[in-house]
Amino acid sequence: MAVARGGGPALEARGIRKDYGGLVAVAGVSLAVSAGEILGIAGPNGAGKTTLFDVITGHTKATGGEVLLAGRTITDAPVHTRTRLGLARTFQQPTVARSLTVEENMVLAVAFGRPGRPARHRRQAAAEYLDLIGMAGQARASSDLLGVFDRKRLMLGTALATGASVILLDEPFGGLSPAEIDQTIGLIARVRDRGIAVVCIEHVMRALTSIADRVLVMHHGSVFFEGTPGQMLADEQVIEVYLGSRHRKAPGG
Repeated sequence: MAVARGGGPALEARGIRKDYGGLVAVAGVSLAVSAGEILGIAGPNGAGKTTLFDVITGHTKATGGEVLLAGRTITDAPVHTRTRLGLARTFQQPTVARSLTVEENMVLAVAFGRPGRPARHRRQAAAEYLDLIGMAGQARASSDLLGVFDRKRLMLGTALATGASVILLDEPFGGLSPAEIDQTIGLIARVRDRGIAVVCIEHVMRALTSIADRVLVMHHGSVFFEGTPGQMLADEQVIEVYLGSRHRKAPGG
């Protein structure tokens, strides 16, 4: 499980800042998430959410701040080191190795996250993760022929297969049908139930409020709300800046 020594956060970001010249994309954001917890991140487009993920995972170098994984500072660690320490992510656009089968994608992820494993152990671990994401029956299918939903599931599965104890999901529900959203909600719940810490950027409020224990709302690179999903839906400032009047309760309602 992703519990830090002494029971601290599985992942912690302290005062993360990212500047691009005169543009401040992320302005001193702090967050923490524990093992078996789902932290949601919401906010308008351009609020700095994906840039925050890029900094936490090492795809972009921070201008300031600190990132800790299970109490260990990883602020300057390269992406592959962070991955092998247990930090993985998905992207808005489902990214898989399309020239490989579903099973080969999973085996490759196991090998990357835990190099040195015998081949039979890699296949066994791959099979377990395929079962977790509900794609065991598609193991030999070409990844190039998968639809958006299956590619998103496979991308999440390969992130988990690296041995992740903390996983960052960037809009996992985007482009999905209502039925596919429901299936993805169930999948993320199963991930959480394995003791994995989850941080999820999402605009689909039905999904985010269903899975998140806590929510941060970002605007102009900063956090201006933190609380439960229910508190977020009732917060007048969040409604004004992000959710819109359709989320405002009628008088007496």
